Amino acid sequence: MPVYSFADSILVKDTAPEVYVVEKGDTLWDISNMYLDKPWQWPELWRTNIHITNPHLIYPGDELRLVKNEKGETVLDVVRESPKPEIKLSPEGVKALKEPNAIPALPWSIIKPYIENEMIMSQQAYDRYPYILGDHEGAVRYATDSLVLGKAARRSKENLSIVRKQNELFDMEGNFIGLQVRHLAKAKLVDADLDNQALIKILEAKLEVKRGDKIIPAVKNEPDEVLLVAAEDQTGFIIDDLEQHNLLGKYNVVVLDIGSDQVSAGTIMGIYSQGPRIIDGKQPKYEGESDMIRSAFNMGDEISQPAMKVGELVVFKAFDTASYALITKSAKVIKRGMIVAKP
Repeated sequence: MPVYSFADSILVKDTAPEVYVVEKGDTLWDISNMYLDKPWQWPELWRTNIHITNPHLIYPGDELRLVKNEKGETVLDVVRESPKPEIKLSPEGVKALKEPNAIPALPWSIIKPYIENEMIMSQQAYDRYPYILGDHEGAVRYATDSLVLGKAARRSKENLSIVRKQNELFDMEGNFIGLQVRHLAKAKLVDADLDNQALIKILEAKLEVKRGDKIIPAVKNEPDEVLLVAAEDQTGFIIDDLEQHNLLGKYNVVVLDIGSDQVSAGTIMGIYSQGPRIIDGKQPKYEGESDMIRSAFNMGDEISQPAMKVGELVVFKAFDTASYALITKSAKVIKRGMIVAKP
């Protein structure tokens, strides 16, 4: 189906500052939006700067300057002092040097809870993991410092996570594509030599743990490296969100029905809304109008409307069959079923 977006020309905004000093708390997305209507074109602003090998790595203190190159094109230059390593004390009291961090690509404070606490896995993988059985006191709910008994995995890891199924995910045709799973607690294996059971200590519970909750190897909760790249041929749908809201907008997180074989952290996609199909008969009507049954024997041709761009999003976590994305721009309410494609 055709999708249409407007303002295809790549131009520096009239409001873009001629000089800007990067500050702590800035994100690459904020700065690229400051200069461009299409922030994924950020590397194009650096096309003649041989001193910048990776335009995705910008540091606090960098002075960004808009200049004209020899062709008369507007490009971005940077004045960067030699990075000053931070001095940190290790637990042993020895001074260590730590290189300063580049600013993040996306607002970490917004996506952090989803990276740390949410994941998608297959039903088969979820079913294979061992689970909590109970504890010595006969309790049914457990918290930090609880000592619990769990089914033992064949290859138990010392550092563990306890998780629970939250939601089943289906694509727009009703096909099951995975489970939405929530992290409940960090845990540690205490004793694995108990026949088919294992003694586990809950180290840090964000939510209460119950019998039947799954025990999995500790999961990485750092953000993937984010390189802002516009989608090209990839298309998919918004199929869910993580807060069970029906109406979504800027900075809400949504689930897409496309996985890591098509997108990665930093993939930018447009959000498109398609109007209802039109029945082109004697009296044109929208599909689903109340009197459609009465006119069923006088149907005309079905016309599919083009999908119009209504927003943008950025993928920040890709799983095998689905992805999490942050809505960064919305001109209208975003809903399940909207199309995602090239921005």
